[in-house]
Amino acid sequence: MKKLDRTSLIGMLLMGAIILYIFYVKPSPEELQALEEAKQEQVQEEQAQETSEVATPDFTNTVTPTDSIGRSQLQNRLGAFAYSGTLASAKEGVTVVKNDVLELEVSNKGGHIVKATLLQHKTFDSIPVYLIKDGNSEFNVSFSTTDNRNLNTKDLFFEPQLSKNGDNEVLTMRLKVSPTEFFEYRYELKKGDYMLDFGMRSQGLSRVLNTSQPMRLQWDFKGMRHAKSIKYENRYTRLTYEYEDGKTDKLSQMGEDDELRKDLSWMNYRQHFFSSMLLTDTPFEEAKLTSTDLFKIADDAEEKTEFTKEYKADLLLAPKNGELDYAMNMYYGPTDYKILKEYDRNLDEAMPLGWGIFGFLNKYLVIPFFGFLSGFLPAGIAIILMTVFIKLLLSPVQYKQYVSQAKMKVLKPEITAISEKYKDNAMKKQKETMALYSKAGASPAAGCLPALLQIPVFYALFTFFPSAFDLRGKSFLWAEDLSSYDAIFQWDFNIPIISSFYGNHVSLFPILAAVTIFFSMRLTTGNQAMQQPTQEGMPDMGKMMKYMMYFSPLLMLFFFNNYASGLSLYYFISNLLTIGIILVIKKYIIDEDKIKAKIEVKKAKPKKQGRFQKKMAEMMEQAEKQKNAKK
Repeated sequence: MKKLDRTSLIGMLLMGAIILYIFYVKPSPEELQALEEAKQEQVQEEQAQETSEVATPDFTNTVTPTDSIGRSQLQNRLGAFAYSGTLASAKEGVTVVKNDVLELEVSNKGGHIVKATLLQHKTFDSIPVYLIKDGNSEFNVSFSTTDNRNLNTKDLFFEPQLSKNGDNEVLTMRLKVSPTEFFEYRYELKKGDYMLDFGMRSQGLSRVLNTSQPMRLQWDFKGMRHAKSIKYENRYTRLTYEYEDGKTDKLSQMGEDDELRKDLSWMNYRQHFFSSMLLTDTPFEEAKLTSTDLFKIADDAEEKTEFTKEYKADLLLAPKNGELDYAMNMYYGPTDYKILKEYDRNLDEAMPLGWGIFGFLNKYLVIPFFGFLSGFLPAGIAIILMTVFIKLLLSPVQYKQYVSQAKMKVLKPEITAISEKYKDNAMKKQKETMALYSKAGASPAAGCLPALLQIPVFYALFTFFPSAFDLRGKSFLWAEDLSSYDAIFQWDFNIPIISSFYGNHVSLFPILAAVTIFFSMRLTTGNQAMQQPTQEGMPDMGKMMKYMMYFSPLLMLFFFNNYASGLSLYYFISNLLTIGIILVIKKYIIDEDKIKAKIEVKKAKPKKQGRFQKKMAEMMEQAEKQKNAKK
């Protein structure tokens, strides 16, 4: 037999001592009972501390009605809302409601929409347009209870129930305290409509909700990419809203921005051609809105973000008699003027159509006319015909501009002679020049005024084409989509600075527009520059116009490379028509000899000065006398 060593012997003696202690020195029953009571008190204190802390609990582990321990834990965590965790619906799951244009998936957890699919629209890469998907949207109501709990609906389980209201699908999601007491979201989806009725109310919760503490509705949202150029899409992605009974405003287009507004009636999370809106019949008393630009251009093209902007809304709710009751609407659909206008709720103000006269021209002239043409013609042909119509409409204005230029051309030798004669007397030179203009019935400003009249139309169309939903997905010639750029060549690698401004492709319509704008400006601005006399102390307008003649085509070439090809197509056709109209007017309509003869007749007639002209002449004479007196 193996001998015991010293270590083994000591170990055996220690074990014997422990056994003797257990049998002969164990606690009495009274001591054991006191120990158990102390443990129970400690557990209760820990549970009380958990329920009093402001934290977001995790309720994914639910219980059955017969699980007494689980129910006790839920009760400690949720108080009255523990009942919701004992229902069969207290598990991860979604309920689908849909019509022919919109499909929604509503989650049991949180009771909010977790997927919104537009059934009749595709992205640039031919997949369905999802406005909500993969957690980009979070809809939550935060509230306090009378037993000092702070809860969030996004963490709690709702019970779904599908029903019908006529032909409409209705989904109610109830967060229950008992079979007859609950907090409810109600979704009603109408046939063929992107707008759904949305209700938020409570029933029998006046004893549960602590309405002395603020109740808030939070809606966080990230705009997902849908277009070929995410940079272009991001430019027209913006948070717009209505407040204080009809005022509309928007957050910044770039960077970060936030606003605190009163009486908010609707807000639109616009993603260029698509919108996600929340509207309320009872305006929110206070609304904090935030927008963050998520778009960035990385060195590696694969690192580009798939999101455009992140929006956040924090809305103050106003309970009445301890209960909530809000009748609202949600809109998930196209940012289409015709659709938004039909709701008669000022939603067309959410579109970037320009302010003042520019928006007026778009709403009441451009959009109806283009809608009429595109109703029976391909979009590209509709753009061309609309361009022809607009140029013909403005042709009388252009005619006046060219007649004024012809008059200035005829008078140029006499103006040059006056400048030579009074080159040392600027005041006298200006006086004689004005007298010549007055006798001849000509004015340098007469050629500028017609051009100024065309600016509202120019800017209105500049804002119309990027927001024209009717162009989305429509092809013409080599352009696959008139709402995006028409690349004829592109590359995958990044070129510093150039890629940031120009992009990683070459578009053809901007090149054609740049070439035609150069020649049209050469025919108009170039001639006008040669006819403009240089006034002392004033900038050389001839040089400025010459610079503009070269700068404008370059601006068109670089700036419009990423813009909608429909806009570049419009400028290309418009400039072609301008060149044609100028050549026709100069060759067949304007006769410089006749204009010269008319000027001579006017100069021969005694010219009666108006009150203003007389006053100006007196002021110039007085100034001349003062100058001579000083000498």
